[in-house]
Amino acid sequence: MTDLSTLVRPEPRAEAPPPEPRAEGRLRRAAAHLTPADRSVLWLYLLTRISLWITAHLARWLFPARPGTREAAPVLAPFQQWDANHYLHIARDGYFPAGTGPWTSGWDNREAFFPGYPFLLRAVHTVVPDWTAAGLLISFVAGAVAVLALARIARAYLPEDAAGRRTAVLFLLSPCAVFLAAGYTEALFLAFALPAWLAAMRHRWALAAVLTALATTVRVSGLFLAAAVALLFVLSARTGKHWRAAGWTLLPALPPAAYSWYLHAHTGDWMAWKHAQERGWYRTFHTPWEAWTNTWHGAFERAQSTGYAAMFQAELAAMLVGLALVAILLRRRRWPEAVYVALSLWALGTSYWYTSIPRTTLLWWPLWIGLAAVSLRRPWFTTAYLCVAAPVTTIVALTFLTGRWAG
Repeated sequence: MTDLSTLVRPEPRAEAPPPEPRAEGRLRRAAAHLTPADRSVLWLYLLTRISLWITAHLARWLFPARPGTREAAPVLAPFQQWDANHYLHIARDGYFPAGTGPWTSGWDNREAFFPGYPFLLRAVHTVVPDWTAAGLLISFVAGAVAVLALARIARAYLPEDAAGRRTAVLFLLSPCAVFLAAGYTEALFLAFALPAWLAAMRHRWALAAVLTALATTVRVSGLFLAAAVALLFVLSARTGKHWRAAGWTLLPALPPAAYSWYLHAHTGDWMAWKHAQERGWYRTFHTPWEAWTNTWHGAFERAQSTGYAAMFQAELAAMLVGLALVAILLRRRRWPEAVYVALSLWALGTSYWYTSIPRTTLLWWPLWIGLAAVSLRRPWFTTAYLCVAAPVTTIVALTFLTGRWAG
């Protein structure tokens, strides 16, 4: 008798799919965590980056450093300006190359800049040979992380569905947005600071502390963020279990302490970074009214060239915006956010004159969320904002990209 089982062809076994490449798998898993609102914000971010790159390309042809030149500057030259050169020199040569330092004639005061960004720049340079391209890659990736976190924070603050996208629009088209794309620290700082704040809002204190500590490696503003996170921790305290996480609030102080120790070992000065700022950027302590008076003098009393005068006028305007923001935050009892912005204003508003306040507005996330809240309630505000911001943003971008930022 024939065994029927020998006449039945066994079904072919399904072959297992080929293993997914590790990098591609990580990208897919990361993309799975993005909501449609997140993707919308990232598309907006990409479009604004393309817009800035087009502006940079045209700037090197239309506004050459020497009139009458017949050859445009290199493709990446518009982005290698001002502080970007300081970070490049630190990443390439270190803080004290060949025994040079503050005791050397013509010293560039590079120790004023915290080591987080130069350290990362040197690491990325091992993969991307061009220094400027490496810096732009850092800012590009960090900026994407930052704007995504900003949009998520906005959605946590505001009930409207469009809150995240609206906040991103106002932020990415703000007057100093070009610095998010250049080889500066703003994008990297925000890539740590905004997720840190988002983690703190969710009471994930260990993660918030680690991210804040990373922010303090990039800018001294990280300490202002640490103060705000610590205050939020105290205000959120409800149980004894909560207070077990209190030690995490001290972690952000370690990177600045380590950097001060490093500088002391080379210079004998624990506050060498602060003294470098005083030598190079007139950040000696003055009362707030003295700083206002000196800045006003430079802005309106013909003590400076028109280029520098315009910069001082922008500094005054940014200070007024910051003071108004602190007042609103206090009125709404947003104590941690008010502390963060107020400490920033105190640090910037007690020098000989104001320096870099317009750039610092990028770091004030309550400002962009607050403007988004107004625009969602009053549709005309968005149009008014863009009518004012568009020309200012374009002018600031061109002055930076053509090397005319400081005067």
